[in-house]
Amino acid sequence: MFEYKLYTADFLNYCQYHKNLSTKTIQAYKIDLRQYEAFSEDLTKTALWDYIGFLNMQYKPKTVKRKIATLKSFSHYLLIHDLIECNPFDKIETTIKEPLLLPKTIPLNIVNQIISHLYLQIDQATTEYQLKCAVRNVAVIELLFATGARIAEICTLKVNDVDLQGNSIKFFGKGAKERIIPIENLEVVTILKKYYMLHEQDISNCEMFFVNKLKRRLTEQSVRNMLQRCCEECNISIHITPHMFRHSFATFLLEEDVDIRYIQRMLGHSSITTTQIYTHVTSSKQKEILKNKHPRNKLKI
Repeated sequence: MFEYKLYTADFLNYCQYHKNLSTKTIQAYKIDLRQYEAFSEDLTKTALWDYIGFLNMQYKPKTVKRKIATLKSFSHYLLIHDLIECNPFDKIETTIKEPLLLPKTIPLNIVNQIISHLYLQIDQATTEYQLKCAVRNVAVIELLFATGARIAEICTLKVNDVDLQGNSIKFFGKGAKERIIPIENLEVVTILKKYYMLHEQDISNCEMFFVNKLKRRLTEQSVRNMLQRCCEECNISIHITPHMFRHSFATFLLEEDVDIRYIQRMLGHSSITTTQIYTHVTSSKQKEILKNKHPRNKLKI
């Protein structure tokens, strides 16, 4: 029997140092491999068949797909390193049907309400600490909406990747894929420069662009909490998350007839298929327009 467990640590090192995958991805791989190790001593076609059946009974399709992808990647690693003679996934059907979940967007008037409220907090700040926090909060939300970046990309943004002279931001997405997004709105550029000026020393010491009161990098949860407080203060009943700004960025650009391939590059999607989910949202918008705005509705027959 092939002792596949002997090679899981080597595989994780390969993913980290050769493929340069993110810490989050490595941790997910580790969890998935440990779960399979607890399920079976063998990495065979029969064992994988049974495991896929087990996963489908226990988890949602998206989670099942991820766990299978981990094992596929591990099996491929064993194959290319001549540790196994054939891939156990050969001739195994692993297509998992997922329900179509449309991305949730924020109505533009709500986006305006949130950003306006955050700017108002700058005007109402009475201490230097309040001012610095208020400016940072605006800068984070403005950048989320201006670039369509993931919240993790915003919070792990290094100071060297922010060009306030050329007005562009360099992001590293999934798989460390690099993309550069220009900032063309003057108000966004202005608030980013104001934020940097107020926090320059802390940013220099931390080397991350967005810092918290402890002078460390701003966390994703801190942004979520800030956004929740803002919505409560504005009496916004919709549950809004940072990721919804990314969805809104893509959807609004599509509604303005921007080519989907440009949006794909700005979002950092490897495949156009991932970006095409937003076309379903705009189709819903078209349905609403035809239902409420079509001149046929005014005809009296």
